[in-house]
Amino acid sequence: IRMVGLGIVIAILVTLVAVLIPWLPTSASEEMDQIEFVYWFATVISIAVFALVMAVLLYSVMAFRSPPEDESDGPPIHGNTGLEVAWTIVPAILVIAIGVLSAFVLSKNGEAGPNPLNVKVFAQQFAWRFAYPDDGEVKSGELVLPLNRTARFEMESADVIHSFWIPQMGQKQDLVPGLITKIVVTPTRTGPFTLICTELCGLGHAT
Repeated sequence: IRMVGLGIVIAILVTLVAVLIPWLPTSASEEMDQIEFVYWFATVISIAVFALVMAVLLYSVMAFRSPPEDESDGPPIHGNTGLEVAWTIVPAILVIAIGVLSAFVLSKNGEAGPNPLNVKVFAQQFAWRFAYPDDGEVKSGELVLPLNRTARFEMESADVIHSFWIPQMGQKQDLVPGLITKIVVTPTRTGPFTLICTELCGLGHAT
């Protein structure tokens, strides 16, 4: 009973920290919504495992501590086969569940759908350039996307490795010289968002 009580208290405290602090930016895309689901799925599992382990640890320290004067060795214990099987199988199931869900979301976040807006992205030290081939190769230094329509990016780098990331839209992809990489984003709200390069690409990276 004590162990269960400790586990509940610890779980509540850790859950409050996880939920009340805004760890992630407010979502602005369908892909970010799905990434957040995976994040919270894994977080809830982590909180439950952490609470259980801490409860067992605290209970063991309190219930099985030896008196200050006792310096003798503890009794030899072979172990508990059932417990060992359980703590092998349960974590394996949880890890597989996280892996399967992550693979599903990764696959779904790569689907552009039947009518995507095609956008070509060019990165160089130290600027982004965008072209819209569906609109007569309109070019711009500012990325503009329609609401609730999937945009499919084809990305190239002119020099070194860059990394395309809009925090509120979740998706992140490296741009590698000599390769064309792709990513999909479906905006769900309007507003100005900052496009960040998350790969240290040289002295002007911060700009």
